[in-house]
Amino acid sequence: MRIRSTVAAASGALVLSALAVPAAHAASADPVISKITINGGKNTVLGTTAPRIITVSVTASHASGIESGWLILWHGKDQDEGMDGALLPNEDEPTCKAASATTSTCSLTITVNPKVDLPKNVLAGSWHVLAGAEAKDGSSYYSDYAATTKVQRLSKLTVNAAPEPVKKGKTITVTGKLSRANWEDHAYHGYTGQPVKLQFRKKTSSTYTTVKTIKTNSTGNLKTTVKASVDGYWRYSFAGTSTTPAITTAGDFVDVK
Repeated sequence: MRIRSTVAAASGALVLSALAVPAAHAASADPVISKITINGGKNTVLGTTAPRIITVSVTASHASGIESGWLILWHGKDQDEGMDGALLPNEDEPTCKAASATTSTCSLTITVNPKVDLPKNVLAGSWHVLAGAEAKDGSSYYSDYAATTKVQRLSKLTVNAAPEPVKKGKTITVTGKLSRANWEDHAYHGYTGQPVKLQFRKKTSSTYTTVKTIKTNSTGNLKTTVKASVDGYWRYSFAGTSTTPAITTAGDFVDVK
């Protein structure tokens, strides 16, 4: 089967204008999709300019065997009127590997270019997966809502603990900044009002513990103070949101005299 898909601009939004798939047969004869994998099960994270190539796959079964499978990622409420983004496969034909006479996994790649495919920040978050499969007897099945996946704005986080060294009992000031990619102006801006954990690890330990949680200010900056007690490493850790991935800094060592 040859998948033919095009994306056209309409009313300022991306819409899927054509997807050639075989007509679905009776439910009892349909292939059954058992697994969908997007980017190895990880969220797809994009910065401001660099494209990413992700692998997507659909695993399906049918008594006659699987001829082909396909995946498309789309964003919005529905494909008729509410779709504002679509990510299409690079290939016309998937690569299908048979696990048995009845089951195969068909794989494709998708190139995601933030400067082309993600023109608005509102596209960050949950995306729908259209997935389908065609059996060797010609029967087929597909669903516009086969699964969901997340496409996120790349996050950055910094930390600096000072002064270094410091006398025991004196104050350490720990600063940093949480920022994320802006797909509209292709720059990084502070992520405001976000809870970030300040964590500490003793020089003799391998485990970090949370000392306190503070929020980023209006420009994404972080600043707090703690008392110096022992040598160790200070770091910030952000748990992430639906639109922005979690990130943790490396530890910044402070020598306590």
